Amino acid sequence: MKFGKKEKETQEEEVVRGEIQRVVPDYRVGLNPEQIRIREENGWTNDEVAPPGLTTKEIVHNNIFTYFNLIFLILAILLCLVGSFRNLTFLPVIICNTLIGIIQEIRSKKVLDRLTMLNAPHAEVIRGGVSLNLEADQLVVDDIVVFRAGNQICADAVVEAGEVQVNESLLTGESDEITKKRGDCLMSGSFVVSGSCHARLDKVGADSYISQLTLEAKAMQQGEQSEMIRSLDKLVKMVGIALIPIGIILFVQSYFYNHDSFRQSIISMVAAVIGMIPEGLYLLASVALAVSAMRLASKKVLLHDMKSIETLARVNVLCVDKTGTITEDSMCVSEVVKAKAYDEEKMPDLNRMIGDFVKGMDADNSTMHAMQEHFTEHSDKVPEKVIPFSSTVKYSGVIFKDQAYVLGAPEFVLREDYTKYQGRIEQYTSRGFRVLVFGSYDGEPDGKPLTGTVTPLGYVLLLNKVREEAPATFKYFADQGVAIKVISGDNPITVSETAKQAGIEGAENYVDAGTLKTEEDIALAVSKYTVFGRVIPEQKRQFVQALKKQGMTVAMTGDGVNDVLALKDADCSVAMASGSDAAVQASQVVLLESDFSRMPEVVLEGRRVVNNIQRSASLFLVKNIFSFLLAIFSAVFMITYPLEPSQVSLISMYTIGIPAFFLALQPNRDIIKGHFLTNVFLKALPAGLTDVLAVGALVVFGQTFGVASKDISTAATMLLAIVGFMILYRICQPMNALRMIVWIGCVIGLLGCSIFLPQLFAITGMSRKCIMLFVIFSIATEPVLRYLTKLIEWLRKQYIKFIKNPIKEFKGKAAV
Repeated sequence: MKFGKKEKETQEEEVVRGEIQRVVPDYRVGLNPEQIRIREENGWTNDEVAPPGLTTKEIVHNNIFTYFNLIFLILAILLCLVGSFRNLTFLPVIICNTLIGIIQEIRSKKVLDRLTMLNAPHAEVIRGGVSLNLEADQLVVDDIVVFRAGNQICADAVVEAGEVQVNESLLTGESDEITKKRGDCLMSGSFVVSGSCHARLDKVGADSYISQLTLEAKAMQQGEQSEMIRSLDKLVKMVGIALIPIGIILFVQSYFYNHDSFRQSIISMVAAVIGMIPEGLYLLASVALAVSAMRLASKKVLLHDMKSIETLARVNVLCVDKTGTITEDSMCVSEVVKAKAYDEEKMPDLNRMIGDFVKGMDADNSTMHAMQEHFTEHSDKVPEKVIPFSSTVKYSGVIFKDQAYVLGAPEFVLREDYTKYQGRIEQYTSRGFRVLVFGSYDGEPDGKPLTGTVTPLGYVLLLNKVREEAPATFKYFADQGVAIKVISGDNPITVSETAKQAGIEGAENYVDAGTLKTEEDIALAVSKYTVFGRVIPEQKRQFVQALKKQGMTVAMTGDGVNDVLALKDADCSVAMASGSDAAVQASQVVLLESDFSRMPEVVLEGRRVVNNIQRSASLFLVKNIFSFLLAIFSAVFMITYPLEPSQVSLISMYTIGIPAFFLALQPNRDIIKGHFLTNVFLKALPAGLTDVLAVGALVVFGQTFGVASKDISTAATMLLAIVGFMILYRICQPMNALRMIVWIGCVIGLLGCSIFLPQLFAITGMSRKCIMLFVIFSIATEPVLRYLTKLIEWLRKQYIKFIKNPIKEFKGKAAV
């Protein structure tokens, strides 16, 4: 990169990008109108980046135009063509399911769009030698901007004149203030805590560092689904592949081989296909998750993604930071310990001396703010010179008429004398304190590294208080088998002691992350240690990835920009609303009051909804298994599918839909065990097989004895209802008053619809032969269901036993 002559007011950079030439204007003059015009025309402005998420139109489109909605539309059109409007009773469920998906995604989009990492709406800019106050998005590249204490850096910039101290904690995780002088870079998103400077904007808009993070943080994660949703998707894909050929086969067989009318062939085919699609299961999951989201919102917990509640309920490793999670955000002075050199008889009161020291300081960082709050007593001594704290030399100083004093980090203040006091200082650091040395200085501090001797007069012990609710919260997670990993940039000894105070199991096992150089080191450390100190931002992501590779379900809490990548990689990410908006945007769960004690409530809500959906899902799967097997049975034995769509809807409403909704809202704190689809399938299989055997036998015997197809259809509906209520009764166990009311109410509801709305649901009177067959098969369903349940349970146990011991069994047989 070459520059023109130094004496020129404007140094021109010989790098051309697009149609403009970069310049380094005099910081007192800034850009001229022509340079500004060229930059604005070429789009080199500080416009806020647009989130890459879907637009509202795209969200609506993606939820309406789905594969299954297309199937349902085709089925609805076919039913309308044959004039069977009463069999369109499945449409309200489909419409509700689609609307819920649209509303939830739009809600999440609005939350994300409201959040921006950059909060610098205005900036002071020098243009043509005049100071102007402009909105941040009106700035252009190479503008000269004046930054003062309290300003947020609105774009990546280079200091041209002046000096500032910058807090980059949102970007790096380190809370220390960093001095920036001429030629140093200012990162967008950081804050000026003291001083002022003129800086040239080097990267603006989408090119800036903060914008790149914004794009990544705002990106809605596609494909990151919980196990329950993945299982439902897998089920839907399998059904989606099977239903089209099965539907075609049933229609062809009914119309061309059984010589049924076109209308009857369409109706029977639609009934089979609808019964195979778990449309109500998606609606149940959506409603239950939406209710949980509202419940959590009332407790000041925001879900960006409803599905994250299940992931959090399955978490077995929780990664937390020390500050803001275990401890409170603000610091406080816990104690002042007198050093040996302090003479109580000859010297003023130590607290008053420190009060005189901090009185003239600016409370521009959390440490000095805590000091000024604690040391309120002081004398009338007036400082001749004040040296503010510098993160480079790690001390601050005050020169009085008779003596100079310094306050700072022990290693930097005491230097070569540190070993003399190291033992005593480490007594305090090992108890979780941050130690500052207050002492007299035999020279004049000037903001540069100290060269003279410092005589310690006292040790100021600062502490981030452990949150009152922290021990109970971590005990809950320990009881639930969730391992805690404390990840912090602080001294590992200090973090370990703080973790012990919070009651975290294994807190004595700590490691300095600076010693972890390779992926193998990190993989071993995350399985061995609980506390990680001196962690740099890049390592947080590596820790999460290492834990996931070891088969763990990982939750990560964070509040800074430096946490974004780790939050994005975690199975479930949790942010404190008091932290950076970047972390809030990247997270799935946001604690709006930054209260970590809400976490158990979130986990319990997740368990409730997942366990209840899992229990209710088996009701839906009974219908799907039955419809699938009966469709195959009908095709193999060349019989017309015996049910109509409206009859399937009636059974689904009272034996599945309504009771499933109530069951999904019941309290349930059980630990989630096993895989969702396996658990649901094994519970539903006995009832599904019972339905197929009962209805299949009813159809065969009905045809043998010459029973009318309408009578068989009605009898099959009632038979399915009986089996449905039997499996519902089992799933309601342990029975309570509400579940009994729901069960009885559904029985009454089905009977009422059959009696008062028979035409809507195609319920007709049955002949004497049909009634006799119905009674016989109704009595047979209970023992069939009971023995099938026992058989499948026995097979499951034998399978588990074989999987656990296959080699041993084969070796034993081989030896024989």
